[in-house]
Amino acid sequence: MSQTQTQRSSQVDLLHGPILKSLLLFALPIMASRVFQQIYNTMDTLIVGYTLGDSSIAAMGACSSIYEMMTGFTFGVGNGLAIVTARCFGRQETDRMKKSVASCIVIGVAVTLIVTILATIFMHPLLRLLKTPAEILEESYSYISILSIFLFVMFAYNLCSGLLRAIGNSFMPLVFLIFSSLVNIVLDLLFISTFGMGVRGAAIATVIAQGISVVLCLIYIVTKAKILLPEKRHFAPDRGLYADLLAQGFSMGFMSSIIYVGSIVLQPGINSLGYETIAGHTAARKLFSFSMMPLSSMAQAVNTYVAQNRGADNWERVRKGIRYAYIFCFSVTACLIVIVTPLAPTMVHLISGSSDPTVLGNGARYLRVAIPFFFALGLVNCSRLALQALGEKILPLLSSFIELFGKIIFAMVFIPRYHYSAVIWCEPIIWCFMAAELVISLYRNPYMRKGKAGN
Repeated sequence: MSQTQTQRSSQVDLLHGPILKSLLLFALPIMASRVFQQIYNTMDTLIVGYTLGDSSIAAMGACSSIYEMMTGFTFGVGNGLAIVTARCFGRQETDRMKKSVASCIVIGVAVTLIVTILATIFMHPLLRLLKTPAEILEESYSYISILSIFLFVMFAYNLCSGLLRAIGNSFMPLVFLIFSSLVNIVLDLLFISTFGMGVRGAAIATVIAQGISVVLCLIYIVTKAKILLPEKRHFAPDRGLYADLLAQGFSMGFMSSIIYVGSIVLQPGINSLGYETIAGHTAARKLFSFSMMPLSSMAQAVNTYVAQNRGADNWERVRKGIRYAYIFCFSVTACLIVIVTPLAPTMVHLISGSSDPTVLGNGARYLRVAIPFFFALGLVNCSRLALQALGEKILPLLSSFIELFGKIIFAMVFIPRYHYSAVIWCEPIIWCFMAAELVISLYRNPYMRKGKAGN
């Protein structure tokens, strides 16, 4: 595979040149993509909040952890599959890379079909199990049921963008998301404000906008990134490749979903505190998602960077890249503390549209506690995805179980006693334990310590 064949102006060379510059150039489009992807959900919140009121925001927030679990699993599987493709790209193994893409498609279809069926069957009972308030139960169901039925659209975009990132192209997925985000805003206004479709309209707008992203990604791959296009022969089962893909994909998928299972464990406690608390927490989580984007984007860049350089046996480059990523996480946290802490109440108001003191107060408290601990969250994300890219499957999962068990303890012991204060402190404390486990595991990894190549 000639490097010049695939290296275009929209791609970043992660195998050569200045490391920090390469990571930043690759991470910036990912961060912008995450911003516009978050705009899908934030525009729903803004328009629903200003048009339909706090109870509708609460209806969306009450089911958010379920949707995050489903999307987290499919996102993790898609990106786990793309790691194998990135390694093949680093090794310049074109034929095996095409086989990996073909196998990704087959596995992806099966996974999304199973998850969608399970979600359809168990969604209503799950909402009741999470103690969703009766006054918003049906509204929550109408929103989440549409998103779960069309989960395959989200997975298709994540897989397509993951494959493009695997060959060093993080820019084009951004372009497609910008366009579809603008469409999403227009459709939100049309379906919610003009047609009066309520939260169902918000869900339909999100699905249509995501579908446009998928179509644009596919058109680009077919016309400009043909190196990713498999032929019929590449769909022939390769047991070794399928085993690698399934292990990598399901490891990341379960890792992501376990994280959100922890959120589901917390959700009944949050839901039991009343819709004002739910609304404030929902708005704060939107702001939380925006604030952590630089960290999660750098972690995603590290994931592809380490996978490619592992494939090329550039071990010293791997070690230096991870160190640069850690420094980046500390720097971003310092900036966020200065910016977000004094503006927290105003930001919650802008996102929620609410002037209720309880909504604003709870949202601001959440942000002011969580933001200073973002350095630990950054270490968690970068270390976990670096380990995945190195081929480690168990230790990243272990960190997810640490988070899950921590949230179970908080849900059972502390939230009933300390209420929303326990919700606020739960994740920062857990991040610190996870960061310690992951950083130690990463630097004990034989590839990091000895630089020995492996498959």
